[in-house]
Amino acid sequence: MEYYIDAFKKYADFTGRARRKAYWMFALFSLIVSIILQVIDASMESILLGTIYGLAVFIPNIAVAARRLHDTGRSGWWQLIAIIPIIGWIVLLVFLCQDSEQGTNQYGENPKGDKGDIAATMA
Repeated sequence: MEYYIDAFKKYADFTGRARRKAYWMFALFSLIVSIILQVIDASMESILLGTIYGLAVFIPNIAVAARRLHDTGRSGWWQLIAIIPIIGWIVLLVFLCQDSEQGTNQYGENPKGDKGDIAATMA
């Protein structure tokens, strides 16, 4: 839940990096809330709650995805590849699932820390 709230705290922050866990926990909670609101909307024969929620999470979703792509060493603009039907979605999904780039990259320090680098130097 902390990752979900953190995404809203960084509502329009497109800088920095976000771990896989932060992105996917936000996506999971967002999906759960969306499903609950859709059920409530269906029972009320309305689309109001789902629409309002969709608009409320639109920018935070783009921002956390941009930070996630930064963590893999890519620009947030790679989200636009999803415009390409099917293949674009698959490519974006693969990018979002990849592990963090070790160490510091052009978007900032690794949010995991440099544990991987330390293990490599100790071997």
